[in-house]
Amino acid sequence: MKQVLISPYAQNLRNGKVNPKNFPYWKELVALINNANIKIVQIGSTKDTAVEGVTDFRQNLSLTQIKNLVEESDTWISIDSFLQHLCAYYKLKRGIVIFGQSDPKIFGYTRNLNMLKDSRYLRDKQFWLWEQCDYNQDAFISAQEVLDTLLKLLDGK
Repeated sequence: MKQVLISPYAQNLRNGKVNPKNFPYWKELVALINNANIKIVQIGSTKDTAVEGVTDFRQNLSLTQIKNLVEESDTWISIDSFLQHLCAYYKLKRGIVIFGQSDPKIFGYTRNLNMLKDSRYLRDKQFWLWEQCDYNQDAFISAQEVLDTLLKLLDGK
């Protein structure tokens, strides 16, 4: 059985607002991945909760444990956050990165599949704090588009 590692959440904002990097369709995506008979392992911190449908949720892992999980998995999916940077730094396998308002040409890595719905949703000041940006659910691609890309990646296309 194929296995995908997911890291669905960005750091909480200090002002209590939803982080504009957080993909709103994780529940739908997890259901689609489960229907494709692919095992999902989710990683997160103590403050995070498992996405509905995830049965293997691991919290507060060390960098070594995360690296090992990436190596054990067929691929990974993340938003523009920690996991993509870790995988790039250690030259681990490529994955899927879901972008909304941050620019993958600035914050992404060409080795990954960087998914952006439309550049018109990119915020004007890319280096400002995220507290200075409102959440926009419309900025994200659909769960189905992520699944389609995942299936192509797993098939080697």
